[in-house]
Amino acid sequence: MRPDGRARSPRRPSHEPAASPAPKWVVKLTFDTTVGTVTGLRDGHPGAPAALVLAHGAGAGMTSAFMEIMAARLAETLLVYRFNFPFADRGARRPDRPGVAEEAWRGVLHQVRSATSAPLFAGGKSFGGRMASHVVAGGESVAGLVLLGYPLHPPGRPERVRAGHLGAITCPMLFVEGTRDPLCLLGALEPVLERLPGPTRLAVIEDGDHSFKVPKRSGRTTEQAWAQAASEVAAWVTEILA
Repeated sequence: MRPDGRARSPRRPSHEPAASPAPKWVVKLTFDTTVGTVTGLRDGHPGAPAALVLAHGAGAGMTSAFMEIMAARLAETLLVYRFNFPFADRGARRPDRPGVAEEAWRGVLHQVRSATSAPLFAGGKSFGGRMASHVVAGGESVAGLVLLGYPLHPPGRPERVRAGHLGAITCPMLFVEGTRDPLCLLGALEPVLERLPGPTRLAVIEDGDHSFKVPKRSGRTTEQAWAQAASEVAAWVTEILA
C-alpha cells in the first residue's frame, strides 16, 4: 500500500447529486493482490475507532457520486478504505469473474488488516457487497458486513434467490435496502434473514431503488437518501463496537 496524495475528482454530470466535501484526511493508495495491483482511496482519520473497506458496484468505480458521498459521510466517524476491482481500473464495462473479484477483495483485506489495529468491517454496493459476503463466507474474518443494495435475485425473479452462502456467515450483517429495488424485494429478503445464523439488521430506504435514488414525489433528494444510508451504517457499526 503506497500513499501518494489525492487527485481532484472529475466533475459529475449535472443530473447526478454533487459529492460531499472531502474530509480532511484523504489519500490515494495502491493494493497489490494476486490478480494485479488495484487503486484505492482512504477517507478519514487514522485514529478512527473502526475501519470499513467499501467496494463499488458493477456499474461504476470507487469514485462514483454514490461512493464519494458514502465515503465522505462515513469518514466523519470511521476510517474508510475504497478500492477499484481490476475491471474498473481497466475501464472495462463487464465486471470481473467472481474468482477474480474475490481475490482482489482478499488482497485488499489482508493489507488493510496489516495497516490498522482497529476493528475491521467490510462491505459494498451491490456486486461489491456480494463479493465481500462470498469472501467472508469462505473464511475471511471481519467484525461485520455492510451490504448496500444486495443483489438477492435477478430483476423480476424473486424466486431465484442467491443467498446460499450467507448461511456460512456468523458475523453481524447489516442490509441496507430500498423499497423500490427490483433486485432485492423485501418480501424475498426477510425470510432469508430469519434463517441466517448470525445477527442481522435490515435498514430500509423508503422509495429507494437499487442505488437508493428516490423520485421527486418522495419529498426528499437522492443525496438525503444516501445520507440516511450512511447514517444507518455508522450507527450500526457504533452499536457493534459498544
